[in-house]
Amino acid sequence: MRILIYTYNYFPEPIGIAPLITELAEGLARRGHQVRVVTGMPNYPERQIYPAYRGKWYLTELTNQVAIQRSYIWIRPKPSLLDRLLLELSFVVTSFFHALKGKRPDIILLTAPPLPVALPAAFLGWIHRCPVVLNLQDILPDAAVHVGLLKNPKLIRIFEILEKFAYRTATKISVIADGFVDNLRSKGVPAQKIVQIPNWVDVNFIRPLPRENNEFRATYELKDKFVVLYSGNIALTQGLETVIEAAVHLRHIPDIAVVIVGEEKALERLQAWCNTCGATNVRLIPFQPRPKLPDMLSAADVGLVVQKRNVISFNMPSKIQVLLASGRAIIASVPANGTAAKAIQQSGGGSIIPPEDPAAMAEAILELYNNPAKAAIMGKKNREYAVENYAFEQALNRYEELFATLQKR
Repeated sequence: MRILIYTYNYFPEPIGIAPLITELAEGLARRGHQVRVVTGMPNYPERQIYPAYRGKWYLTELTNQVAIQRSYIWIRPKPSLLDRLLLELSFVVTSFFHALKGKRPDIILLTAPPLPVALPAAFLGWIHRCPVVLNLQDILPDAAVHVGLLKNPKLIRIFEILEKFAYRTATKISVIADGFVDNLRSKGVPAQKIVQIPNWVDVNFIRPLPRENNEFRATYELKDKFVVLYSGNIALTQGLETVIEAAVHLRHIPDIAVVIVGEEKALERLQAWCNTCGATNVRLIPFQPRPKLPDMLSAADVGLVVQKRNVISFNMPSKIQVLLASGRAIIASVPANGTAAKAIQQSGGGSIIPPEDPAAMAEAILELYNNPAKAAIMGKKNREYAVENYAFEQALNRYEELFATLQKR
């Protein structure tokens, strides 16, 4: 098949949806499909176009048998609402003209967010008379409204119209969690249009490694510590202040170290909060290169998943599968009725605690610190669950089968 993947994020961006879509594109290419990716200039998470890609309107690359068509985007490190709108508008316009350059695809896979990209994707599907699969990683505008990013009633209404347009014009909608299914069904999307394919993890790359002789522990002087690790995006849906305040409750135990790994500018904001709270037992560490990810995850005794209390059925952190595969216990400060809680409960290797509750988080950390055997059992369950349910080859098979079925129709 000739497969066109329309995505805002792609390699070499290190976190979020980019590594997942890169793995999917390259996996499909290895199976003999012609894969073309339409994307923007890489900029995440710094929100600055990477130096090698600056000053260019268009660029085409060939990486691991995948043709990558990049286009200019309007991006600012500290975006206002207007900047965010210009970002999405610029990508819609510039990417569409680039997408027209290439052979007719048999299938178009569109990732959302951003939601406005449904417009050029739908138009391409109409031009080429081919199916469009909408892959939902977050549900907009629900996510933007709940975290306070989108407040203007007129803008909310515009995004609601875009949402309905995206659902109506897509041939199929692939979602990553059962909570997403419920959300779409409540909005009138037919059940037969929805297919659930969870995000995946490369269980051969992300795997449990011994804590002894761990390079990450040695580099950051964590050799004899009980390490509680949060790694990933630091944005409006998380509320990492809860983690810092929980660390304050544990200052009397010098063996416990709370480690937050993230984008440097976000860490500066968290450092100010650490100074305010007196959280001397928190280590703030910049993102690690992807080859070092397994070693970093294995340095932890406990992995953290953190969400705010109003993040329920429109967000599913991609870090969950990664933490499960690393074979470490999980403490999830997430809404009990949300999609993240359900995924972690099913594994049997996680503790669910109320979101935005530092005392509850500190208590959960202390319980595993005092009971390392329990933490080890939880980690083993998580690893087994990841291998059985989130292995990459399983997801690749399901996407390939979905595309083949749509192509035959």
